[in-house]
Amino acid sequence: MRVVSKSRLRQFWETPGYEDSEGPLRAWHAHVSHRTVVWQSWGDVKADYGTASLVGNCVVFNIGGNKYRLATRVLYPSQKVFILKVMTHEEYDKDLWKDACGCYSSPPEKKATRRISRSSPRRDRKGW
Repeated sequence: MRVVSKSRLRQFWETPGYEDSEGPLRAWHAHVSHRTVVWQSWGDVKADYGTASLVGNCVVFNIGGNKYRLATRVLYPSQKVFILKVMTHEEYDKDLWKDACGCYSSPPEKKATRRISRSSPRRDRKGW
């Protein structure tokens, strides 16, 4: 899986008072971004992380012995995990994060991709 974006994790663990989250967040990131991790469905996530929760369109992971929560959006077809929010368990329980993360919103629409036919001449990198 490709994790987008590790900087949100780093920003959280560098916040004073949350330094103890660095190890568990790094461990989660290392596992999920490993080339052997391929999630095709919620069942695959649940098999890897039994304490994960499905909240609308979001997957929430327990981090650091349930001290922290990590809200993500998993896009199975593109093999991407988007970091939406890292929070304490107390912040999670207040439910304010759900609207900010868009857990009950429709997933973003797929953008059209540009395709180049094999019969068209290739341009070098400078030509693009």
